[in-house]
Parts: sequence; C-alpha cells; structure tokens
Amino acid sequence: MANSRGRRRRFGAIRRLPSGRYQARYPGPDGVMRPAPFTFETTGDADDWLAEKRTEIRRGEWQDPDAGAVNFRDYALTWVDERGLSATTEELYLRLLRLHLLPTFEEYDLEEITAPRVRTWRMERLKATGAKTTVAKSYQLLKAIMETAVEDELIRRNPCRIKGAGKESAAERRVATVAQVDAIADAMGPRWRLMVYIAAYGPARPEEQAGLRRSDVDLERVGVWIRRAEPELCTGERAPGETKSEAGKRFLTLPAFMKKDLERHVAWFAEKEPDGLLFVGERGAPFRRSTFGRKWSRARRKAGLPDDFRFYDLRHTGHTLSTRSGATLKDTMVRAGQSSERAALIYQHSDDERQKEVAAGLDALVRAERKKGTRDDDGRSGTDLARDA
Repeated sequence: MANSRGRRRRFGAIRRLPSGRYQARYPGPDGVMRPAPFTFETTGDADDWLAEKRTEIRRGEWQDPDAGAVNFRDYALTWVDERGLSATTEELYLRLLRLHLLPTFEEYDLEEITAPRVRTWRMERLKATGAKTTVAKSYQLLKAIMETAVEDELIRRNPCRIKGAGKESAAERRVATVAQVDAIADAMGPRWRLMVYIAAYGPARPEEQAGLRRSDVDLERVGVWIRRAEPELCTGERAPGETKSEAGKRFLTLPAFMKKDLERHVAWFAEKEPDGLLFVGERGAPFRRSTFGRKWSRARRKAGLPDDFRFYDLRHTGHTLSTRSGATLKDTMVRAGQSSERAALIYQHSDDERQKEVAAGLDALVRAERKKGTRDDDGRSGTDLARDA
C-alpha cells in the first residue's frame, strides 16, 4: 500500500482509524500479521515503530508478543514437576508456591509479572510474615522460574531484579558445650543417646541417621558408614534416597569414647536383621519426626538449653569442636559430607588416617572436658545405663 509520503511500504501496513489515529501491523517471522499494541498520532510515528520491529526480526531479537500469555500458576507447577527434584526439595518448592507466591501471582500471565509487582509482593510478604529467610527463599524460587521463562523466550527480561533479595540471613547457630551434649543425651534416654552423640561428634545430618542400618556400623573402627538419606516429608512418609551430595557418602570415624555406646545400641535397640534400621522407636517402627521432636523439646529444657536450640545445631557443635581439636577446614568438610566445585579446587585431601586423628582429637577434648565434671570416660554420671534400657 502507498503511504502519505508517496512511496510504497516494504514492511507492514498502516491504516487510518475512524478516530483519526493510525494503526500499524506487521508480519512476524511466522507470517502472521500482528497489530501494534497501541495506536499512533501520525503515520511517521507508526513508520518508526514498524522500522523497530523489522530491525528486531533481522537481528533475531524479535519475540512473539503473545508468548508471555501463559498463566504463572500452570507454568510454575510444570516447572517444579520437570526439575527432577528430590522429594524434600519438591515439597519445599510446592509449599513456598502455595503459601507465598500463588496467592499473589496465580491469576497473572507471565508477561504481567513486572518488576514493580515483584517489589510490592516482596515488601508485603516481609510485613505480613517478618520471616526474612522464608521470603528470600520464595524470591529465589520466583526468580528461577522467571529465568526459565526468559530462556523459553516467553518473556524478554526477568522481573526479579532486586539486589540482595534472595540472600538468606539466618541467625548464627548456637554451639553446645560438652557438658550440655552429655546432659541432652542423658535426658533423651538410652534409646536415643547414640543419635545425640553421632549428631554432635560425627557430625551426621538427621536424615542420614534415619537411614543408618545395623550393617553400617563398624565396631572395630568405631564408626558408621553414611550411604543413604531418609528424610521425612510433611505427610509423615519417608523418602529414601541419595545423600545430599556425593561427598555425603562417607565413613564417619567416631571418637573412641563412643565405642561402648555403639556396642550397647546395636545390642539393645537396633533391628535384629543384618540390614535392619539402627534407630527405631519404642514400638519397633521407624521413628517419626513429631515423636522425636517432643522428646527433644523435653530433653532440651532439662539440659537448660534455649528453646531455639535445634537438634540440627548439634551438627554445628560438631564442626566447632572438631576445629578446636585441630581439624582443618577440609577435615571438617569431609566429616560433615560437604562439597562444592569451589571447595574441590581450594581444599586438599583428608584421608582415613587424618580422619582418625580428628576423631582422636575430639576424643581427647571431650575426655578433658568431662574430667572437669563428675563423668567417667563413657559419659555416664553414675547412672546404670543398663537399668534404664
């Protein structure tokens, strides 16, 4: 068609509307004619807009304006489903979506989630919950989902652009003393005493201990093999699987003072079959997080520890005591089953012999601390352990 400037248009089309304004249309790479999302006051303005679209197509920068018309809820749920996540991570993401993201964004299409809307959502969640760490996790999830939408060419740019919004600032974890660890172990009772010590002096993650079997115990070397993890989901079901990383598969050399605890626990409380669970409840079934949590709360109060001291904090206690006993950062990483690409480049090897030295250092440290009190080398305070079994 000829335009008002008297030359034939080579790209797109412009027509005058009854209102006197001008509408511009252009053919996308797929051949479909697409109108501009707004009208123009002059044909010159329309021409300029068409020229921009033509340049985008030539440079390969053009994006289908209808691509972002995808519902966020549908896209987010599909995103989670396609990640191949562990059961616990999938549960976490779905919980963050349900409680923190979908109430705000589920009715929006991807293209409608803008940077201002993300900023508003974040401020509202911080005011409503005061949970900075949870909001940071939710923001991380939203940013990851929207980044995939960018890669899928559904939107041009990720709207999550708030500096530092995804940074988690968890409170410093507490460290228990040797005396407090002993007090908690006593208060938990003989069935759970070993679990406390493995958490503190291993240190093993709770889900790693849940997966321990009788066959994982090595009484001669005084330690346990960590080969799997069995985290408990919110439904109460266990999700047996791999350890958190390949470094999580390891042999935990324990301090020598724990040998009697290992022997007694295997003899008295572990399931009898060769591959039976090491830790089971009083009724012989895999222990539940809720039941164990109640026992832990009572033991924590009895030991005089604050209410915010968690069972997982025993692991941090183990890191700290290992360091005090002379362990290097790499030594503690090996014991804790931690790994990263950066750490693999920076830290040197820590072999079995070095792990024995670290465990010996822990053994010496704990024995020295106990001598300041009234405990013997087995951690008992005069109470006959067998009588409590």
